[in-house]
Amino acid sequence: MESTLAPYILAALILVPLAEIAIFIEVGGWIGALPTIALVVVIAVLGTWLLRRQGLETFNKAQTALHRGEMPVAEVLDGLFLIFASLLMVTPGLLTDAVGLMLLVPGLRRSFGRAAMRWFMAHADVRFTSSGAAPDGSAGRRGGGTIIEGEACEVDAEEAKDEGTRPGSPASPWRKGPDSGEG
Repeated sequence: MESTLAPYILAALILVPLAEIAIFIEVGGWIGALPTIALVVVIAVLGTWLLRRQGLETFNKAQTALHRGEMPVAEVLDGLFLIFASLLMVTPGLLTDAVGLMLLVPGLRRSFGRAAMRWFMAHADVRFTSSGAAPDGSAGRRGGGTIIEGEACEVDAEEAKDEGTRPGSPASPWRKGPDSGEG
């Protein structure tokens, strides 16, 4: 995954500062240097205030979802985008401020979050599992479930070949239990 993102990250590290400089020059030519700098500072202060307010609201929504026994996926995504928005707004520049301000708008942030989640699910190997238990110890909404505890160990494929068994097979030296001679 890193190799496919590396060229985009490199391009962003080069192009974003160049775009910021060009925008500073253009806006500075229209309104002057000091008003341009003041604009960046005011946007950063406003963004920080909005971030704090929305961040606390998002945290409270996540807590409420957890108390209902639900996973606060949307709230966590909101929180991640709020953190990203704050980083963009603290970074000096009008382009990054504009993107950061856009991420502070809840509807746009959720749209970006849904798009990011679709991209992530299409490009990542994600598996969700649940024990079926809610945080309060009850069976939760999906009914009860059996919780199986176990141990895992990493086994090199070459080691398994040398032993002539597959890890986890009944005759495997890594398997513990009545049919392995242990237990």
